[in-house]
Amino acid sequence: MTNQSNDPGLAKGTIRSRLLAARRACAPERRAAWAAAACELLVGQMVAQMVGHSGGENVVAAYASFGTEPDTGPLLAELRGRGIRVLLPILENDMDLSWGWFSGPDSLVRRIPPGGSRPSPIPEPAESLGVDAVLSASWIVVPALAVSPTGMRMGRGGGSYDRVLARIEASPRPARPRVAALLYPGELDVDVPVEPHDRPVDMAVAGETVRHWGESTGGVLSR
Repeated sequence: MTNQSNDPGLAKGTIRSRLLAARRACAPERRAAWAAAACELLVGQMVAQMVGHSGGENVVAAYASFGTEPDTGPLLAELRGRGIRVLLPILENDMDLSWGWFSGPDSLVRRIPPGGSRPSPIPEPAESLGVDAVLSASWIVVPALAVSPTGMRMGRGGGSYDRVLARIEASPRPARPRVAALLYPGELDVDVPVEPHDRPVDMAVAGETVRHWGESTGGVLSR
C-alpha cells in the first residue's frame, strides 16, 4: 500500500479536495467580493510592470472562470477597457492549450471537450492562433487552487497549464511572459508537494493580498 506522505500525487489530491470543499462552502457573495478585489489589484500590478511588446501592443493571456473559481469577468472587462488585448485558452484534443483573441462574450463559443459528449461549461475563442500565441503576452493569468510560500502553483491536476508554463520557460525569446495566479484568501502560502513537472508563478493575488517572487524583486515581496 502506498504511503500518502511519500506520494506527492496523493497528497495533492487531499489538498485539492479540502480547498475545493472550502470554495463550495463559502457564500457566493463573499467569493464575488474577494474576486473583484483580487482582479482590481491584479490589473494594477500587471499594468504597472507591463512593457509593450512588438509594435507597442500589450497582451495578457487569461482565462474564463467557471464554477467556484474566482470570477475573471471583472479582470477581462478591465483589461479590454484599458486597451489591452486579451488571449483566452482553447482546450485541444491532447489536453494542451492553444489561444485565441477575446473581444467580448460574443466572441466565445462552447465546444464539446476531448472525450466529452456535451458542450463545456467554459467558453472559448472561436478561432485558434496556436499553442505558441501565449508567448506574445506580457503576462499570463493562470487558474490555481493554491500557491506555496516559494511560489509553486498547484492546479486541478489536468496538466494543461503545466505544459503552458513549461513552454514559456523553454521559450528562446529574451522576454518571457510573467505568470500570475488568481486565488482566494486561505489558498496562498499552502504547503504544496512539488513534482518535476510543477512550475512556479511570478505573482499571486488572493483577495487584497499580493505576493511577488523572482529575481526582479530580489526574492519575495508582500503587500
